[in-house]
Amino acid sequence: MKKDNEIRIAGFGGQGIILAGYIIGKAAAIYDDKFSTLIQSFGPEARGSSCAAQVIISESQILYPYIVKPNIAMLMSKDAYERFGGELTDGDIMLIEKDLVQPKKNGKKISVYAIPATRLAEEMGRKIVTNIIMVGFFSAITQITSYEATRKAVESSVPPGTQELNLKAFETGYNYGKKLLSSSEKNVA
Repeated sequence: MKKDNEIRIAGFGGQGIILAGYIIGKAAAIYDDKFSTLIQSFGPEARGSSCAAQVIISESQILYPYIVKPNIAMLMSKDAYERFGGELTDGDIMLIEKDLVQPKKNGKKISVYAIPATRLAEEMGRKIVTNIIMVGFFSAITQITSYEATRKAVESSVPPGTQELNLKAFETGYNYGKKLLSSSEKNVA
């Protein structure tokens, strides 16, 4: 039986952390015919406070919806890295926002993949799509959710009238991840 994928997505309020988790879970459950759960947590302030989502994706029914031990972390802020980066162990995957997170060597064999998602979003003229760039990057690097399923989940989850921009952001992150994989430019923390 295949191991469940326990995914921690974290950053600060206003980065679209919860939506990113929702889209990843939806891609798995609705479009890839898998099982998924989503648990969210955030501080009392709407923007700027700590924010996290827990997503579990499995080939079989999920009996306990909370992460026991994440094997993938998507960390979009320095605080998120400091708080959750230590949860990963040998063989796990860490996806980071390159300009906001500077991982430290810790002796563990964690595959670290970095993308300047915020900068790429700013180049598109809308910083608000940083999370969708990260979702595309997640799909390309982990391949837990297929390209087509994740694309459909993005398209059906964003506000009406923003689909074109968000799909462009998804493609940007996905293509960056594919290029990164082909160049083997990962770090082991």
